[in-house]
Amino acid sequence: MTEATERLVVIGGDAAGMSAASQARRLRGPDELEIVAFERGHFSSFSACGIPYWVGGDVGERDRLIARTPEEHRARGIDLRMRTEVTEIDVAAGRVRARDVDSGAESWTSYDKLVIATGARPIRPDMPGVDAPGVHGVQTLDDGQALLESLARTRGRRAVVVGAGYIGVEMAEALIRRGYEVTVVNRGTEPMSTLDPDMGRTVREAMEGLGITMAGEAEVTKVLTGEEGRVRAVATENAEYPADVVVLGIGVRPETALARAAGLPLGAHGGLLTDRAMRVRGHENIWAGGDCVEVLDLVSGQQRHVPLGTHANKHGQVIGTNVGGGYATFPGVVGTAVSKVCDLEIARTGLREKDARRVGLRFETVVIESTSRAGYYPGASPMTVKMLAERRTGRLLGVQIVGREGAAKRVDVAAVALTAGLTVEQMTALDLGYAPPFSPVWDPVLVAARKAAAKIREPWVGAAG
Repeated sequence: MTEATERLVVIGGDAAGMSAASQARRLRGPDELEIVAFERGHFSSFSACGIPYWVGGDVGERDRLIARTPEEHRARGIDLRMRTEVTEIDVAAGRVRARDVDSGAESWTSYDKLVIATGARPIRPDMPGVDAPGVHGVQTLDDGQALLESLARTRGRRAVVVGAGYIGVEMAEALIRRGYEVTVVNRGTEPMSTLDPDMGRTVREAMEGLGITMAGEAEVTKVLTGEEGRVRAVATENAEYPADVVVLGIGVRPETALARAAGLPLGAHGGLLTDRAMRVRGHENIWAGGDCVEVLDLVSGQQRHVPLGTHANKHGQVIGTNVGGGYATFPGVVGTAVSKVCDLEIARTGLREKDARRVGLRFETVVIESTSRAGYYPGASPMTVKMLAERRTGRLLGVQIVGREGAAKRVDVAAVALTAGLTVEQMTALDLGYAPPFSPVWDPVLVAARKAAAKIREPWVGAAG
């Protein structure tokens, strides 16, 4: 076999990194491009988003969350080196230093092209007791396995979830399904800070209706331990919450320490800055994607950090295409996300009120109540839709939806409208599917658009934003 003319090095063996490696391999054979990938964990190409559903029992086996094993990647001509952590990027020399996690052995590997896909790291507060047995994060499959083993050993049935974002809400559901008494301690007034507070209130009320205790405007200051050193409670400034297990769901930050040390450009949120081709700005042969980068918000026009697997896989495809000699771009995002807690579905896309104010937009808001199906059809369930539109122009700015079955995926209509730059008036003419089992005659998103369009047409007499 002849030696490859170029070497691609990939740092990170999950969604963005291995999507990039796989796409590059499809376009260029082993005789043209050698691909070496480093992953410090035990698993490659896995779904971190699925961990709460594995913990909750919806997904029966851990391996169902693995899209492609290291052996499968190697069979496709990718030299994937597991349990190997890259500790330094030498941009000037075009090489990376890697350390075997188990043996400690170090070596340098040169590259012609480099992909940085280091992901994000969970926020782990610096407070007493946070490393005690029984306190868990849920970022990797190893984390999920450790939590399940901890639940199996725990005699009590009291759980505290710290944080009420996507992970916190999903883990609260998982623990409820396992028969635990669950308390969610949240620094904000309402859960789901990705929603406006009025919509977050709807989520809180539903969670409380499911038996989850919500402690808002409360910040955990320490983890209290028992005689054996295991967690027994969490403490805030004003209260203690007994806990046999604690799950941290506070959020994540871009994992860019390597990039920072190498002098690569970072944005205001700590993520790597790239162009539309996902090439790191100012560096011809370095690309980056996934949770370690910042992306363009197509609605606000500003850079954001949006750590989602959907984006990571798209980034990888774009990078792999460009590395492989083709051409592709990632234009940006509109901030679409969905989640659920038991039978409550939660969705958002575009800007919240505070996002719109931050970038200086003037806007109007409307909130409507509707149903998932025709009101007379069995199984119709209520949903709330909130819509933001730019004053005078009527441009759609954002949509939030909270409801039961059939609510969340309606946000996709709004995501397409945002991407296309539609006005709420234009949205009212969208030709959406209708039949009584699926929707009222006027879909809830279109009802909100009609109300927003009418409000935009009214003479302006006050300020919503």
